[in-house]
Amino acid sequence: MANSSSITHFLLLPFPGTRQLQLLHFCLFLAIYLAALLGNGLIITTIAWDHHLHTPMYFFLLNLALLDLGAISTTVPKSMANSLRDTRDISYAGCVLQLFFYVFLIAAEYFLLTIMSYDRYVAICRPLHYETLLGSRVCLHLAAAVWGCGFFHALLHTANTFSLPLCQGNALHQFFCEIPQILKLSCSTSYIRELWLILVSACLYFVGFVLIVVSYVQIFRAVLRIPSQQGRHKAFATCLPHLAVASLFVTTVMFAHLKPTSISSPSLELVVSVQYSVVPPAVNPLIYSLRNQELKDALRKMTTRCFQKH
Repeated sequence: MANSSSITHFLLLPFPGTRQLQLLHFCLFLAIYLAALLGNGLIITTIAWDHHLHTPMYFFLLNLALLDLGAISTTVPKSMANSLRDTRDISYAGCVLQLFFYVFLIAAEYFLLTIMSYDRYVAICRPLHYETLLGSRVCLHLAAAVWGCGFFHALLHTANTFSLPLCQGNALHQFFCEIPQILKLSCSTSYIRELWLILVSACLYFVGFVLIVVSYVQIFRAVLRIPSQQGRHKAFATCLPHLAVASLFVTTVMFAHLKPTSISSPSLELVVSVQYSVVPPAVNPLIYSLRNQELKDALRKMTTRCFQKH
């Protein structure tokens, strides 16, 4: 038995198998990480470079790319380093920081996806009021609220989680530090306070989910009333990428935390955690770039200019 004051490090879940499989995991994570860096980096650079993309939709997309970069950089590099060095260790302070930044960035991303659904709702259902409802100052305030809410959300959960006495050792059944896994190490009744906090957060997330659903119901009703096929296609092209990203995010997180314990296994836990923590930041830029002609045109112009200069 150990208490939290005597714990100097945690043991993360090792990727099972031989040394060759560990190196394969390193290579796979490296490829995904580089894809996320490249995709999100290109989106950030293109939006910042092209003044035609300085609109609310692309401003929020730039913030999403920043959050994706931060989220994947919080978990994947440490996992790769552990596989390369054949170790499971993460320091106590490292675990605290990893959990804080992961919760901060993931919560902020969810709040941002909710704001982005409102942006699409206003653009399609109330286009004449778009500049008024989503002016530059409003967008800055909304972005600041997203980052600020994510920060305080993470601060509250991190402080509460690591204030609990840990009596069940220091081995986490996850490849990064996550609240549910740390709660499993706490004493039998001491984690109730954090569970209530998680329940309150779940209610907030549910409200965000309802707002996204309501926004898209109104959007689809408005789009189906557009008389021209070209107009409908353009409206869907701006909405479907966001809907795909939001759906991927929500479904993977919900499955990870609401699935029955009867179907849980270490391998399944690992696959599911990779799906909601590693895959979305790498896939999101691809989803947006495939469906967005303006973004593709701006990226083509930027790369052409760069090659011409050199």
